Amino acid sequence: QVQLVESGGGLVQAGGSLRLSCAASGRTFSSYLMGWFRQASGKEREFVASISWSSGNTYHADSVKGRFTISRDNAKNTVYLQMNSLKPEDTAVYYCAAGTGRVFSVVLTSPAYWGQGTQVTVSS
Repeated sequence: QVQLVESGGGLVQAGGSLRLSCAASGRTFSSYLMGWFRQASGKEREFVASISWSSGNTYHADSVKGRFTISRDNAKNTVYLQMNSLKPEDTAVYYCAAGTGRVFSVVLTSPAYWGQGTQVTVSS
């Protein structure tokens, strides 16, 4: 079993920044890929970014590339999502996830565990 606890959401003006954190625990969490997804009101949940605990290799969705950065701190068992140049369309509930992807890929395509979600609201 893997437990994920997010923090760091809030209200920010367009152009501002936020950093989300996801603290992971459990016996085997380090064997999973870690990632962030988001779900805006009335829309499907979408992939944002993912990272490998071991290599630190990352992948970001085109919609956030150059603005968001996923990272991890192995000593703290924590994954971060630094969000810069935020836009109103980034408004969503952001979820941390642990799961797997295709062989030799760091794209998290099969989430197995989810955090509770944290709200990010970007005002115009």
